[in-house]
Amino acid sequence: MSYRTTPSVDYVEDVSPGSGALPPRAWYASSDARSLSLNGNWRLRVSATADAEDDSFAEEGYDAGNWAEVTVPGHWVLQGDGAFGSPIYTNHLYPFPVDPPHVPTENPTGDHLRVFDLPADWPSDGGAVLRFDGVESCARVWLNGTELGEFKGSRLAHEFTVGELLKPGRNVLAVRVHQWSAGSYLEDQDQWWLPGIFRDVTLLHRPAGSAGDFFVHASYDHTTGEGTLRVDSDVEGRVTVPALDIDVATGEPVTVAVEPWTAETPRLYDGVLVTDGERVPLRIGFRTVVLEDGLVKVNGRAILFRGVNRHEWHPRHGRALDLETMREDVLLMKRHNLNAVRTSHYPPHPAFLDLCDEYGLWVIDECDLETHGFVEQDWRDNPVDDERWTPALLDRAARMVERDKNHPSIVFWSLGNEAGTGRGLTAMAEWIHGRDPERLVHYEGDWNCRDTDVYSRMYASHEEVAKIGQRLDGGTHKRRELPFIQCEYGHAMGNGPGGLADYQELFEKHERLQGGFIWEWIDHGIEHAELGYAYGGDFGEELHDGNFVCDGLIFPDRTPSPGLIEYKKVIEPVLIEGDGTNGTVRVTNKHDFADLSALAFEWSCQVDGETVESGSLAVPALAPGESAEVKLPEPPADGRGGERQWTVRALLADDTSWAAKGHVVAWGQFAVGARPLPSFPATDRPVRDGDRITLGPAGFDARTGALLSIGGVEVGATPRLDVWRATTDNDDGAEWQTDTRYGLLWRTLGLHRMRHRLVSVEAGDDALTVRTRVAPAAREVGLDTVYRWTSDGERLRLSVSVTPEGDWTVPLPRLGVRFGLPQADRVEWFGGGPGEAYPDTGTASMVGRWQSTVDGLQTPYVRPQENGARADVRWVELGGLRIEGDPEFWFTARRWTTEQLDAARHRCDLTAGDTVWVNLDHGLHGIGSQSCGPGPLPQYFLKAEPAEFSFVFSTTR
Repeated sequence: MSYRTTPSVDYVEDVSPGSGALPPRAWYASSDARSLSLNGNWRLRVSATADAEDDSFAEEGYDAGNWAEVTVPGHWVLQGDGAFGSPIYTNHLYPFPVDPPHVPTENPTGDHLRVFDLPADWPSDGGAVLRFDGVESCARVWLNGTELGEFKGSRLAHEFTVGELLKPGRNVLAVRVHQWSAGSYLEDQDQWWLPGIFRDVTLLHRPAGSAGDFFVHASYDHTTGEGTLRVDSDVEGRVTVPALDIDVATGEPVTVAVEPWTAETPRLYDGVLVTDGERVPLRIGFRTVVLEDGLVKVNGRAILFRGVNRHEWHPRHGRALDLETMREDVLLMKRHNLNAVRTSHYPPHPAFLDLCDEYGLWVIDECDLETHGFVEQDWRDNPVDDERWTPALLDRAARMVERDKNHPSIVFWSLGNEAGTGRGLTAMAEWIHGRDPERLVHYEGDWNCRDTDVYSRMYASHEEVAKIGQRLDGGTHKRRELPFIQCEYGHAMGNGPGGLADYQELFEKHERLQGGFIWEWIDHGIEHAELGYAYGGDFGEELHDGNFVCDGLIFPDRTPSPGLIEYKKVIEPVLIEGDGTNGTVRVTNKHDFADLSALAFEWSCQVDGETVESGSLAVPALAPGESAEVKLPEPPADGRGGERQWTVRALLADDTSWAAKGHVVAWGQFAVGARPLPSFPATDRPVRDGDRITLGPAGFDARTGALLSIGGVEVGATPRLDVWRATTDNDDGAEWQTDTRYGLLWRTLGLHRMRHRLVSVEAGDDALTVRTRVAPAAREVGLDTVYRWTSDGERLRLSVSVTPEGDWTVPLPRLGVRFGLPQADRVEWFGGGPGEAYPDTGTASMVGRWQSTVDGLQTPYVRPQENGARADVRWVELGGLRIEGDPEFWFTARRWTTEQLDAARHRCDLTAGDTVWVNLDHGLHGIGSQSCGPGPLPQYFLKAEPAEFSFVFSTTR
């Protein structure tokens, strides 16, 4: 006789979306109906498998006093100091065998208990629903011992009817959450796997006659200036909008003159939906989204997305975000000129969309769907092409659309991300088009645009984007007639991304190109007591993708990275141009809708980086696309013969909801004349005295030619040629890429371990000349390098001549000199700043006089790498030295060597030494975006070719 037992957890591996939940409906933050938040402290027991414990914990009277306590919303693996397991990070690989719909027996399962008292004044009439806004990845729910059902769809809302189960006083809510389920196959997004109840849990009173589902239709006719409002409601009622004198029945359209909603002018009208049992506040934005003339148009105008992809993230709480953190994200986006966000790769907390409505951001709302791991088997068994999964896909589409349909900020519904193609996606697109024809449908994986209204790509090169802009990219006829967006580009991993200005130039040149979305908003570093921020592999994961999860424009603590500062400048909505010679500046309004009446303009004139005069500038309130030539005042007289330049800024004229008066929106800078180069007559001759050579204020080692001191300033390590940098994530590229990965080639060639051979030390009549050959071991290529030292008695000049030998087939990481100073802290320089810049990331570098400390020069990337270069430096002062360049140079200084920086994997690996290492670079290789996208453009390559450059040293003491 044989026996077979069937586990009680079959629902975990069922491809259906679940059972017991109510149909999806519109989400709203509040009404006059009562609600009770069940957020807070819950009891938790974690088991190793889905069926390790029975269901008795859900029964009334169960004693969970010895269970742990956790916070909901939250992820259990981010609480309890590791007692409940650890986070797992993979980019696209499933961290379990691909055997759909099955998941491992080892399936961490969290039993949650929340005992709550129903308020004494809780209404006794009507019913109630229990709403979960987000649970990963599968949940089974009981209230007072009665099972309500189970559900999947982690980033989607689910509601259950519970009115007849509620009791006066004590009530027991039990939720069993499984980390893995069939739903996990649909949620293979590039992020941490984090189980738990991570969004709000709320009890909602539903009075008799309360509002059910409703759909706010608010279109705008740009030819008449009128908006048409119609609110379709499951429950009859009336809609009032006092500011528009509207009072109509649900389902009845009304047309009135309105101010339209756009991301630049987010005009919302307060209204109320009134049914017999409930009053629901409405925030109504009138706008119309169409596909017309091959373009995405809103309110009759084509728009240009200056966007970003946003995962929900907090370094301590994971995807459990509070309202203020969400608001901080939106304010940072607005203050950095972003106008759009793609909710990668799932619908966000609905409160975030309220903020997008309020402050003004275009939104691509993306479904909670990604099956990227199936690419490893050529998409075989992909759920989106398996009709058994179609009900789950349609459920996810419906729960997104129905929840979020009343947000004017949403202009696209996205079917998901990196899920291949198939019948399920087509079914989703058809359902969405039918349910909401007033918006467009997006999906990047549909290159033939069978199911989508836009041609979308990720990480297309500049060359390909240019061809697409000219409709020379081939593809189906339908595709060529559609607009194009880069739903992901500019991979913001570590130092970078580079090439953003070049992309933006293409977007603005070709009408078909309607912008793009940087990947991504925030580094997903997890706060860690020892490492600073942890990333993939730091929790002992067997399978992980390292720091690929740290690829944001802001650091985990929401400090803007240099990449965000660069992006703000690249996408600024006002272009300010001038050449400084004709006394005028050209101002162009690059907004899609707003004129320039909200901005004030000011000019300033700098001499050698210091502002000597400033004032306001009268600029007309230009309409979108308009330009004007504006006369500048006469530049002030300058008796010093210094370098002069104009700086013109566009500032907020008044406080706004997202920034204060005076906030800089855009700026332009241009020289009045050419930079005067310093003269340097070489008057002193080198004098040898034993083992030392003196030249002007400097002392040298007579045998090696090494610089020992300048004046009273000791030099810890002599300046010598340096071509290596600690490779960036973008230098290293991604292992799946077939394009050249220069970081790998540099190491293969041995540029990280160059050897210096002294050829000669020659003390001539007017110079000390040191000849060397710099080359990597095991290779025949090299760099003949000549250091020529001269002095005018008070200053010391180093002229460097570099001649490549052999067949150099790769560019150099950098070309300059590195030396050490035993003491240095305060730094002042005249050049680009205040932050770092590289050849293809320097748009935001403003020329001026800047100050910092050595520590302040460092950019704290989660994974340490090359950082902190300042561009276009005329002179720098630190450690008692003043260094001037001919021509301008790149400057970095740090308290560790490049080799130590290169070896570090976390910030804690960097320990300050006794020497400050200074790099003075003639050139640097570009950054690019090859951590996932293309590398630097050819014009940003640092070719190995003959070069000459010089520096003048003097003391400041």
